[in-house]
Amino acid sequence: MTNRITKLFNIQYPIVQAGMIWNSGWRLASAASNSGILGLLGAGSMYPEVLREHIQKCKKATDKPFGVNVPMLYPNIEEIMDIIVEEGVKIVFTSAGNPKTWTSWLQERGITVVHVVSSVKFALKAQDAGVDAIVAEGFEAGGHNGRDETTTLTLIPMVKEQLQIPLIAAGGIATGKAMLAAMVLGADGVQIGTRFVASEESSAHAAFKNVVVDAKEGDTQLTLKELAPVRLVKNKFYNDVQELYKKGPTVEELKTLLGRARAKKGMFEGDLIEGELEIGQISGLIHDIKPVAEIVSDIVEEYREAKESIKNEMF
Repeated sequence: MTNRITKLFNIQYPIVQAGMIWNSGWRLASAASNSGILGLLGAGSMYPEVLREHIQKCKKATDKPFGVNVPMLYPNIEEIMDIIVEEGVKIVFTSAGNPKTWTSWLQERGITVVHVVSSVKFALKAQDAGVDAIVAEGFEAGGHNGRDETTTLTLIPMVKEQLQIPLIAAGGIATGKAMLAAMVLGADGVQIGTRFVASEESSAHAAFKNVVVDAKEGDTQLTLKELAPVRLVKNKFYNDVQELYKKGPTVEELKTLLGRARAKKGMFEGDLIEGELEIGQISGLIHDIKPVAEIVSDIVEEYREAKESIKNEMF
């Protein structure tokens, strides 16, 4: 399975394990890379020295390529970028910020740069900034999301129509069939998050993993658009947010309710009541917790079977 994405990252399959906060530590990233895909560390939930530790452990656990996802809105960004260079990481996915800020700086140091976007407008801005590839993430995705609510099915062909660099689809993808659909629409590869939260190697709390497995259609909702749109499981905290909305809150009132470290409390510490539980709509299709290697094998096998099935049915 060789294409522009496998060549860009030097991986076996055109699949990226998303760098999700509180879920994507060195165990998940190294297991993903060892399975033939690109593993990513989620720097958004790591202090700089914690990130250094995870990079070093990941290097010991795999000899395959891996990268770091860096949300640019987080503090200590300069220190994080310096650590990435010092530790010899060769792939960086940037998000939540202007790609012009760091792309050239990273590329001058031999690093491949991919930027995550949720619209055609920002895909073109990232391409103009010189990034090596784009992740276009649809409204179905977990975690922080686009305000326009453009679905993956719509977003990918619209971005592909105007993009020259490699395109990675994200949002609502957890199976081989979904991967095939995304690639038929024009993607060169896929980024998968939610499915890997429910893996044995994910750093998510066991209680949160079980929430993902138990989730049904309609159990998540995009909210907090005034701050940074985020898709959440409907728990007590989510309900508190909706009650506050009935009063027409100010941005400051929303920030006060959100507080600090609520995502850590939910996903990493397992507080299913007061915690922020970020996950994608596709959680309704995930029914078990498996090792990463088995998840990747299932996706690749289903992709190949679906591709062959369509070929046989059509011709």
